[in-house]
Amino acid sequence: MMTDSQIVPVIDVHSGNFKELWPALVVAIKTSSFIALDTELSGLGNRKSLLAESIEDRYKAICHAARSRSILSLGFACFKKLDHKSPDSYLVQVYNLTLLCSEEYIIEPQSVQFLVQHGFDFNKQYSHGISYCKGNNKGGSDDRGIHIRALFTELLRARKPLVLHNGLIDMAFLYQSFYAHLPERLATFTADLSDMFPAGIYDTKYITEFELRLTASYLEYAYKKCKLDNSRGLSSGAPGPHLHIGFCQYAGHMSTYVDYRECPAVASSEEQTEVCQRFSAFGWCPNGTKCPLSHDTDLIILQDEKCKDDKRKKRKRQREKKRGGGATAEGSAVFDGAPLNKIPNMEVDPEGDKQDTTTETRRDDLPHGESEAKPDEEQSMSAEKDDGAELQNCPTTGTAEESKPEEGSGEKLSDRSVKAPKKKADAGTHRAGFDAYMTAYIFAFSCALSKKEDSEVGENEKEQSWLPACLNKVYLSGKAAPLNVVKSTFTKSSKAHLQKMEMVWGGGM
Repeated sequence: MMTDSQIVPVIDVHSGNFKELWPALVVAIKTSSFIALDTELSGLGNRKSLLAESIEDRYKAICHAARSRSILSLGFACFKKLDHKSPDSYLVQVYNLTLLCSEEYIIEPQSVQFLVQHGFDFNKQYSHGISYCKGNNKGGSDDRGIHIRALFTELLRARKPLVLHNGLIDMAFLYQSFYAHLPERLATFTADLSDMFPAGIYDTKYITEFELRLTASYLEYAYKKCKLDNSRGLSSGAPGPHLHIGFCQYAGHMSTYVDYRECPAVASSEEQTEVCQRFSAFGWCPNGTKCPLSHDTDLIILQDEKCKDDKRKKRKRQREKKRGGGATAEGSAVFDGAPLNKIPNMEVDPEGDKQDTTTETRRDDLPHGESEAKPDEEQSMSAEKDDGAELQNCPTTGTAEESKPEEGSGEKLSDRSVKAPKKKADAGTHRAGFDAYMTAYIFAFSCALSKKEDSEVGENEKEQSWLPACLNKVYLSGKAAPLNVVKSTFTKSSKAHLQKMEMVWGGGM
């Protein structure tokens, strides 16, 4: 038995309502338990340089991209843990900010093409984007006023755990765009980051591969798989903890800023459709929408589960045959039963590793947006808009009621917003916001699962168990080890960073 579709409200923030929504944004950040971010970029530059063997060379390429390209939109997902509810219950607020860099920047044709195909509105960006300047502060103050750099300062002051998916490029763009000029050395950059986010940085790409060990780790796949497993646990009555998600109810005037993204439950198809193995493995296909094979993530997940189940049964038969004195059957390699050209990421396969390093850049080897698993999510998850209006009892304004997480199925929005959609939002309009939500969901689910596993082995539950094994470990494409965001005793922070920290936290740094 599966859960019903989940509907996620995404608040659209632009130059016309930024000032009005500022108090809500700041309070959402300050009251959250952790925050996930996602960006849409105007390009990434040379793809081969971004996958250089040397991590220092990769960093130089990322710096060049961050200095010459821009952030087009920024997604925030603020998850607030509800102590008075069931364990692992969260009140969630999702924001999508449309941005416009005030300086010249490069925008790559392939990025434009991809974003337009998936609903990004460049007319809206140029007419209603929130303006910002990159690099070091150019007049004004980053800690006062209502602008995007001041919002980033509020994020730093909140000292909340920061969650990203495949986040190295995101962090570099955020630093260059809203904080200061990127330092020349990677070690200086990671030292600065460790000061900026003392509560830690978590990368769900790393978590998915090294903690959850899913067959694939691109964002939509990981989100849907986590949501499916959580729903199954709730439906079966299995002991928790399970994830419970609730959203604010938006009514009256606020409804004009909210679009609802429908997330259908993973469902099997009656049709026997052949899956595109490249999309299945990496969430991206060079043929895009012209590919004759299926890019249906639901179908991919269910096929992967069937393959794993078949492999388990085959190994069981082989073990029983061995115990009975029989010889091991031919072809009993660990990869038997896996889909063609799709070997689970965590299993050893030289060809698979080579392919991974040449097809994944940020979201792998593509312009930002042409990222892992993102291409088809817009087709499978339509956005809907509701009559609703004005925040009721939401912590952002103190005037709204949170919708209750549904204990029986895990997630639920108010009946009104589910049953009375008014019109569909343009697909892709809130891509960064919804991607930030998916990132946060994966993290919250992983934390709940980790607590369950700890309790099974008799460990005491810690007050804040934010996956200590994954703390400050950022995924690196094609590498077996992550980038550790730490401050070395031999590395100094950048001068620009020290000046900024003095402004952000004063003498309390």
